[in-house]
Amino acid sequence: MSTKDWLEKDYYKVLGVSKDASADEIKKAYRKLARENHPDQNPGNPEAEKRFKEVSEANDVLGDPAKRKKYDEERSFFGSGFRFPRGGAPGAGQAGPSMDDLFRNAGGAGGVGDLFGGLFAQGRRGTQRGPRRGADIEGEATISFSDAVEGVTVPLQLVSDTACEACHGTGARAGSMPVVCPNCEGSGMETSTSGGVFAVTEPCHQCRGRGMIVEDPCPVCDGTGHGRSTKQINVRIPAGVSDGARIRLRGKGGPGENGGAAGDLYVIVHVTTHPVFGRKDNNLLVTVPITYPEAVLGAEVDVPTLNGSVVRVKIAPGTPNGRVLRVRGRGVRRSDGSHGDLLVTVEISVPKQVDSAAQEALAAYAAAAGEPNPRAALLEQVV
Repeated sequence: MSTKDWLEKDYYKVLGVSKDASADEIKKAYRKLARENHPDQNPGNPEAEKRFKEVSEANDVLGDPAKRKKYDEERSFFGSGFRFPRGGAPGAGQAGPSMDDLFRNAGGAGGVGDLFGGLFAQGRRGTQRGPRRGADIEGEATISFSDAVEGVTVPLQLVSDTACEACHGTGARAGSMPVVCPNCEGSGMETSTSGGVFAVTEPCHQCRGRGMIVEDPCPVCDGTGHGRSTKQINVRIPAGVSDGARIRLRGKGGPGENGGAAGDLYVIVHVTTHPVFGRKDNNLLVTVPITYPEAVLGAEVDVPTLNGSVVRVKIAPGTPNGRVLRVRGRGVRRSDGSHGDLLVTVEISVPKQVDSAAQEALAAYAAAAGEPNPRAALLEQVV
């Protein structure tokens, strides 16, 4: 990335965040914009693809604390509104000082030379372009509740740029070859004097940094040399993953440039709901109905578990509605191999209709129990 890019592009504006935004705010804004503009969600939409690249570039800088600090320092030094002018000179027949002249004697500790480090050194090296890490890619996977608890391996299809199969990445029609760019002589870079003050090295405007010009473009890729590659990889989702978790796969993202390392793949996991079980942290939740006699007299009832087996749970006499019972070790597996618990909520089931024999039995029970009015204390508080 050229000096011009660092100083002219407002990455905070690209992501729609303030300059003092936290790392979490930047990450959230990037994920939202990347999802909205991802090429898979907007097939054939060049504007969305361009926007996707912009937000990825902004996140590459602002998402890295070291890069963000350097970016803020450089823009603060020149002012956020700095722009590189084009052409011109300070006076007729006079050439302004180059970037080297400006920074040659600023190498002292804490000086301007230290502030910019190797940034301008790259321009002084001319045509050499160092390795660049590939872009990070974000994908999504939807798994079942049971798979989230037990862990699962899911296939994931990745769509990425690759060399065009028709021209093998040259961009030229079969039987022809690109020619060396006459402007940059194949280096892919050009140096321009900005207003007679700065000597700026940036990608050649004629070949767009490729160093070669395609005179007879490949009809398949329109001379870009790029194609689309779809491949399937298997992603292991660990046991105990929660809904919305973000799994990082190192080196599975976009390919690097000039020998740079590949980016990373981030998989956002979505977990479907279960008709019987819920979850809180590493505990599984289940609601079990019991009858009124079981709640009063006590009982042992069967409770289902997620793996399909049944455990026997003891209901103590006089158990109230809503009481939570704990079955240890039947919950979600933790990272250390231990398990959470199964939390059983008791719900007393009241029949909607009873026959005459049951009604007589209930009336006899009420008379025999002689229980006081359970609402008496409540009524006294409002009298």
